[in-house]
Amino acid sequence: MIPPRLSLPVRARCVAVSALLLLSPLRIAQPQASAVPAERLAAREWFRQAGFGMFIHWGVYSQLGDGEWVMQNRKIPATTYEWLASEFNPVKFDAHEWVSLAKATGARYITITSRHHDGFSMFATRATTYNIVDWTPFKRDPLKELADECQRQGIKLFFYYSQLDWHHPDYFPRGGTGKASGRPENGDWTRYIAFMNQQLTELLTHYGPIGGIWFDGMWDKPDADWHLADTYGLIHRLQPAALIVPNHHRAPLPGEDVQTFEQDLPGANTAGFNTSTIGALPLETSLTMNNSWGFNITDTAWKTTRELVGYLVRAAGSNANLLLNIGPRPDGTIQPEAAQHLRELGEWLQTYGTSIYNTHGGPVSPRSWGVTTQRGDTVFVHLLDWRDRLLAIPLVGVRVTRAGMLRDGTAVDFEQTPVGLRLTLPGADGGEPDRVVVLRTVKRPE
Repeated sequence: MIPPRLSLPVRARCVAVSALLLLSPLRIAQPQASAVPAERLAAREWFRQAGFGMFIHWGVYSQLGDGEWVMQNRKIPATTYEWLASEFNPVKFDAHEWVSLAKATGARYITITSRHHDGFSMFATRATTYNIVDWTPFKRDPLKELADECQRQGIKLFFYYSQLDWHHPDYFPRGGTGKASGRPENGDWTRYIAFMNQQLTELLTHYGPIGGIWFDGMWDKPDADWHLADTYGLIHRLQPAALIVPNHHRAPLPGEDVQTFEQDLPGANTAGFNTSTIGALPLETSLTMNNSWGFNITDTAWKTTRELVGYLVRAAGSNANLLLNIGPRPDGTIQPEAAQHLRELGEWLQTYGTSIYNTHGGPVSPRSWGVTTQRGDTVFVHLLDWRDRLLAIPLVGVRVTRAGMLRDGTAVDFEQTPVGLRLTLPGADGGEPDRVVVLRTVKRPE
């Protein structure tokens, strides 16, 4: 992920967040089905309908409480960071607790860092001893425990895997980062690719069926030969339904299954590093709950539950899932502020989830006041920022047979004209982050 120091300044971030909530991404075509096996197409469709996932950034860096880029930002040599890794001992980690929280918040999948840019593997691997089982006093494989618990609770598990590595000597020539790690100025790039493929093989064969691999870091060496055809082919051979989700900030490349956008709605690029091109694959937007991906003890800029609902709804109205991040503490516990917001979001989804899950962007493109989502002949009008009683929307081509509030079924008066639909809404109490009007429709004959 892009670090805070490379993100927009705080003042500019506020402007960017506002723009993110207002920009209307392009409508996109459905992906071409040719040459994609049926089980992978089914997995893509599942992902497209999932709506909401939990992102987890957790690793050695959590001990310093300064985000996941601390090794780079503080110019910590690899040998010094190795000592830090040897002290990592998250004795309070509880896979059941983590997965139960994801379930309670309404997440349909979890994406967790198996290896971040610091090069430390958070799983048992034979490719290197620099891993949580062999290098630390913890001696356990938290990803195996998570995989087993996700199976028990019916949550899909995706593994984040960094292609960028600040520790491995064969990550050479160096990219734009990791130059202060103290490694020798030589290495074998082909050997590094083989190392990654060995680890990916382990992740795809030792942890049961997984949702897919979420790649990050290719942007560090954008012109390098990453041997993507070989790596992507390996993944799809080992688990044909596993999805490849690349965070390379480019338009989709052959073999990929999902297009993800970091801290942005699809096509918006308020962050400045995402592509504005929207392909035909399922879409996802990843988001921090404060300003940090990894645990940051001084970052108290928590988004409110109202704001998080807004991001989730805006993503759904843009045909995208929301992947919402938490950064657990070094002892394996989740910050109370994050857990509270997640539970509140889960409570909202218990009532309004039908307007998010198994839907796609509705017939009215995103507006400043909100978005529409749709399932079959049902259209959900999400009013995120509209307190007036009257709302006119350019809904044409269908006949509305009934309108009502999702929360309690209260009927909503409406009038259709050749240019759209006018709704007479009940008074707003100001407490709801998103008022949802349910429209039952019938397609007009051609």
